[in-house]
Amino acid sequence: MDLDLTDAQSALRDQAREVSLRDLAPMAAEIDRQQRFPSAAIARLAKLGMLGVTVPQPLGGAGLDHTACILALEELASACASTASIVALHNLLVCEPLLRFGSEDQKRLWLPALSSGEQLGCFALSEEGGGSSLESIGTTARREGEGFILRGCKSFVTGGPHARLALVFAVDAAKESLSAFLVPTDSAGISFGRAYDKLGLRGAVAAPMTLADVRLPGSALLGTEGGGREVLRFALEGGRTGAAAVGVGIARAAFEAATRYALARYTDGEPIAEHQAIQFKLAEMSTQIDAARLLAWRAASGRDRGAAPGAQAAMAKLVASETASRVASDAVQILGGNGCLTDFAVERYFRDAKVTEIYEGTSEILRLRIASVLLKD
Repeated sequence: MDLDLTDAQSALRDQAREVSLRDLAPMAAEIDRQQRFPSAAIARLAKLGMLGVTVPQPLGGAGLDHTACILALEELASACASTASIVALHNLLVCEPLLRFGSEDQKRLWLPALSSGEQLGCFALSEEGGGSSLESIGTTARREGEGFILRGCKSFVTGGPHARLALVFAVDAAKESLSAFLVPTDSAGISFGRAYDKLGLRGAVAAPMTLADVRLPGSALLGTEGGGREVLRFALEGGRTGAAAVGVGIARAAFEAATRYALARYTDGEPIAEHQAIQFKLAEMSTQIDAARLLAWRAASGRDRGAAPGAQAAMAKLVASETASRVASDAVQILGGNGCLTDFAVERYFRDAKVTEIYEGTSEILRLRIASVLLKD
């Protein structure tokens, strides 16, 4: 794996860092407190090309690679993890599957609007009671003439109430095969319930989605009928790499906050950073962050080379999310009582980090995924 970044990758990372410091960081606490969807932040990022990072320029995107997207996501997450999560989902769970499996007509119809931020995408897989298990999917797609009728309920649809396009997964009437559909959210029969009151990533507003006999033309099918497992595998690989980058960004923010505090907080006439116990924590935090970042870069690099980095993406997401939780917890500990106050950002990092261990595949599911690949080899 080449660790030297291209000029284009470095430029996007630097641009993401600048907008994060200038625009995202000042509003992050309020977005979290109010559980407010960051529409203004998303609009700013759209103007910078960050909603279509890997979409070719003729289709309105930036024409960069997956690694560039991961670099940008880490920077965004270090300022506002909620915003970064929305950008990750839009790019990696909607735009990239559409780019990979969509027809030319589908690409021309959706990608320019998605890349420009005129429209936002969401991802509808999980269902109440069964999570994201394929065997538990109850949403059905019934053939009617040249089209389909979708019926069912999805849960935890991030950004759904604000999105214009949903990538929806449904089984056939016999529940023997899975298909993916591009569903306009203003279609008759679609409604969203009350947003969940979440522990963390509160600005990445999520809500249940109901599909009540939603009629779709045959052109809404993404890929082939019954080919939804391939679409889902590709989407989740990208989504997990993106989630890893978000975890690294949260961990980095927590580490930097803890370091600043340790240098500024004095006991017995010296900063607490002089205490060996604090130094050990900071050294371990930094090491864990670098390890997680390298795993995320490896998975992204593999995807850019055309590989199917299923286990690598799972490893990256597993390590990065658990690193984010450990580092954020240590940051709270270093700040002591102040770490428990909403006046200090580390308590938000702590809550956001915990969510990263659950979405895009829980740590337990990822360990099973990694083990299954290892045992096949």
